[in-house]
Amino acid sequence: MMKLYGLGPTRSLRALWALQELDADFEFVPVNLLGGENRHPDFLRLNPAGKVPVLVDGDMVLTESAAIVFYLAEKYPDKGLMPSDLTERAEAYRWSLFAVTELEQPLWRISKHSFLYPEDKRLPEDIALAREDFAAMAEVLERHMDGRTFIVGDRISVADCVTVYVIDWGNEVGLIDGLPNLKAYIERMYARPKAPPRIADALASLEAAG
Repeated sequence: MMKLYGLGPTRSLRALWALQELDADFEFVPVNLLGGENRHPDFLRLNPAGKVPVLVDGDMVLTESAAIVFYLAEKYPDKGLMPSDLTERAEAYRWSLFAVTELEQPLWRISKHSFLYPEDKRLPEDIALAREDFAAMAEVLERHMDGRTFIVGDRISVADCVTVYVIDWGNEVGLIDGLPNLKAYIERMYARPKAPPRIADALASLEAAG
């Protein structure tokens, strides 16, 4: 059985979404980041970067959430999470990479300079710049989603599993309020029966258990 090492509101949700959409048989192994479990030697043997998620499938250990989603889609090709058409597959790669580079990186900068870095290393001016960067790139996706249900084609794909998480993250910090297509998109996607919890719900569950 595959094992997914992760934690509530992190990018583990991307991998969890793919696993659930694929009806895959897996075990979720929680990793207490606040408790330092990601720095334990046993975990560092899985991912020397000390980050989640990590997928273990037999002898294969795979890190990076988008790579995990791609791998799972290829492992279960009959489920259609990875488009079979070459052009659609290229578009799925395109928008997935757009999400993790153009959209996710500004949000990481906001988080780092808001609470992750020590106070003496936080740069308030970089938060403002990152918000501008995210807003500009979110507008690109907003226009792309005009009249679309999914990012690529007429069904859920890897591009959605990768992207919807980062749009929900942007929503959590108030950066998609003026983008109705993206607002509707995340509501529609998280209404799917096999969707994982939204970031806010996953965080609330983590706090309640803690």
